[in-house]
Amino acid sequence: MNSPRQLRQAIETEARRLGFELFGVTTAEPPAGFGVFQRWIEEGRHAQMGYLASERSLERRREPRLILPECRSILALGTRYPAPLAAQKETPTGASPAGRVASYAWGDDYHEALGERLAALADYIERLVGEPVPNRWYTDTGPLLERELAQRAGLGWIGKNACLINPRHGSYFLLAEMLLGLELEPDPPFAHDHCGSCTRCLEACPTGCILPDRTIDAGRCISYLTIELKGAVASEMRPQLGEWVFGCDICQQVCPWNIRFARPQGDPAFEMRPGLPAPELQQELGMPQEAFSRKFKRSPVKRARRAGYLRNVALALGNQPDPRSVPALANALLHEPEALIRQHAAWALGRIDCAESRAALEAALQSEADAVVLDELRAALGQAGTQSKP
Repeated sequence: MNSPRQLRQAIETEARRLGFELFGVTTAEPPAGFGVFQRWIEEGRHAQMGYLASERSLERRREPRLILPECRSILALGTRYPAPLAAQKETPTGASPAGRVASYAWGDDYHEALGERLAALADYIERLVGEPVPNRWYTDTGPLLERELAQRAGLGWIGKNACLINPRHGSYFLLAEMLLGLELEPDPPFAHDHCGSCTRCLEACPTGCILPDRTIDAGRCISYLTIELKGAVASEMRPQLGEWVFGCDICQQVCPWNIRFARPQGDPAFEMRPGLPAPELQQELGMPQEAFSRKFKRSPVKRARRAGYLRNVALALGNQPDPRSVPALANALLHEPEALIRQHAAWALGRIDCAESRAALEAALQSEADAVVLDELRAALGQAGTQSKP
């Protein structure tokens, strides 16, 4: 098996067997769209993700061969995860408040699941050619412009919501890449933009974070705010998070290509776990570290860490004002060791605005020692009685 075409066919067959439903090959040439990424960084749209702006990161995104000097081909791969078309519904009237989790996070952590498959694919390629093959593989972990590489390998186009969209399957795919020291026959780039005049994703985004150049203002994106942000959510952004406690699917759910073509079922590794996709918020708020680690072992949700996740839970409770949530929020306000969680629990109690919530805020005001939480308590009590119900 000597020709690049034969090698490519054998590698594609194995990749699909491993669960990569999308497969394409592109060259190791620098990405033409690097300038868009560089402007995005210069404008500060990466928010607090400083690692994206390091000189080393920028150089490697500009030139993939700095990652692997022997690189001659790049594999672009995609694995489908469940589409939240039927699985996530509005909370029934009278039910206790529930949160929402982005559908890619319903099952196993894709970094681990796909990493194991990429390692297996690299081993297969070396057995296939009968000698070591220089390689580097990533799944949302390396300094690559992965959506551009996927478009260049023919997997789809970059939509107005900044997601890669495949015309037969939609956009509910996890992407991965493998740089190879092998010459393989490349695929032609996906040349068409099928978004047309549609602006549904821009209109549906609660925070207006989708930019005209098909990038995202990360500092306003619900996914960033609920996952990457480690501190407090700005007060003006909190109501816009709605029920989301980890990630967001809104701009994909409204996309016509997903409505028409995405299937609810995904790769088995990413099928939903118990308690997802709609965790019961009052129960979640009291979760100790041990229980959090146990529940979200091998889950993407662990990336938010307990403090970030319970911060999000408190906000989601505040965005669904229900007096039944007061005991859980009051308990967090009085007994939670993490000031970040207490701060957002205070905000949520102010949103509920009932006699019990005001009593909890007043009680906490007498015992709280953290200056930031004290400011939040005073603000919550100041807005009590004036907060309009959603």
